[in-house]
Amino acid sequence: MRITGFGVIDHVDRRLVYISSGCVTTTGTALPQRLKVILDGLDEIIREQSPEQVAIEQVFVNINPQSTLLLGQARGAAICAAVQHELSVAEYTALQIKQAVVGNGHAHKEQVQEMVMRLLELTGRPRPDAADALACAICHAHSSTSRFSDSLTPQTSRLRRGRRS
Repeated sequence: MRITGFGVIDHVDRRLVYISSGCVTTTGTALPQRLKVILDGLDEIIREQSPEQVAIEQVFVNINPQSTLLLGQARGAAICAAVQHELSVAEYTALQIKQAVVGNGHAHKEQVQEMVMRLLELTGRPRPDAADALACAICHAHSSTSRFSDSLTPQTSRLRRGRRS
């Protein structure tokens, strides 16, 4: 729960365009304060970027149940940040995200980073958590539930994704 990645992409003329990405980092403080850092950090990003939609990765069951619970709480903070701004939240599994971005639901992190770089025409490799967030945004852009995927609507859309930590 120390690092929560985010990614913002735009959809212009049926093309995905990179806007920004990064990470909200918490310190070793108590859990409630760490959740507040995530909530406040994502709230600030949403205010600055003005996304129209939010996509987030679903929690997977980890070997360590405590880690799974912490991830769920971090996701809750991310979802609350979106809901405070009246944004809809779409959720995707890691398998769905990797399948949409790499074409293989069991792809490695490095493969996801590489495809994110290619699809968004980035000159450098994003940090792993930011790359995961951008991958989730790309997955949502290709989803039938996304306004991005509606080729009949030539409007510009923005997407922000909060990520598990």
